[in-house]
Amino acid sequence: MSTPSSLNEKLVTVFGGSGFLGTYVAQALLERGARLRIASRNPEKSFGLKPLANLGQLQFARCDIGNEASVAAALEGADAVINLVGIFNGNTRNIMGDAPGVIARLAKKQGASALVHVSAIGADAQSPTAYASAKALGEANVQKAFPKATIIRPSIIFGKDDNFLNMFGQMISMAPALPVFGPEAPMQLVFADDVAEAIVCAAESPKKHGGKTFELGGPEVLTMMEINQRIAEAQGRSPIFIPMPDTASAIFAALPLTPMSTDQWTLLKGGNTASPDMPGFKQLGIEPKPLGLFLDKWMVRYRKQGRFGAMAEKQPN
Repeated sequence: MSTPSSLNEKLVTVFGGSGFLGTYVAQALLERGARLRIASRNPEKSFGLKPLANLGQLQFARCDIGNEASVAAALEGADAVINLVGIFNGNTRNIMGDAPGVIARLAKKQGASALVHVSAIGADAQSPTAYASAKALGEANVQKAFPKATIIRPSIIFGKDDNFLNMFGQMISMAPALPVFGPEAPMQLVFADDVAEAIVCAAESPKKHGGKTFELGGPEVLTMMEINQRIAEAQGRSPIFIPMPDTASAIFAALPLTPMSTDQWTLLKGGNTASPDMPGFKQLGIEPKPLGLFLDKWMVRYRKQGRFGAMAEKQPN
């Protein structure tokens, strides 16, 4: 019989719990018997979690993390706090830089025993990108207000319903030739379920993991070109991939209405891998799963004739 989780029957407030990663974190918490409060601007987006919870185990709070009174209300009675909120567009400094400090200060004031703040690999106060500098500011503000908080920096997160694999999957399924931006950029994609487990493990053991920063990457490093090639192979397709030079990529990113901003291009160009000098999954007792374990199954929807499409031979687009 497994040992009950320290979060069993404890109230955990998850800010940004209605997002992509939030769904995985919520499931991990519910499985451990935690009482879960999803705090979000649009909590109705996470109503699909209701069937996974026992009676009274799950509640929803409409919250604006830019409003201190709203944050305080969402934190009332919480034993542990998890902040998942992140944005690429809008007031990144306020949402990812200032607001985390407010959450940390109020969590400390209200007596929460654990705080897990999710940042990102590449967080850097000196970064020219608003995203990375805001992430660094958020980390600093959290550590100042709640010194025993745990900082989690994941690489690019993948999952069945993500906006990364599915964006490339859809483009590959529609075009016979595609440009690849940052073709040699190294990526260490990490499975959403593994990241969720890491977050919850940190929340379970604040005495062991509090005050530390973890960088989380998957078990393999792939270039952007290799990722595109693997997606195409999983679809049974053979498109032509065109490596784009940095100059052309920068010009593309600077144009309006493109799917990639200048900040995103700058971050992509630098790659996204976990530092070997930082604690990671190993220190949390988690063995991360590789992309190849899931890709063939997830790309079925993009194959010709879907599940009825032949995979014996690659099909031209």
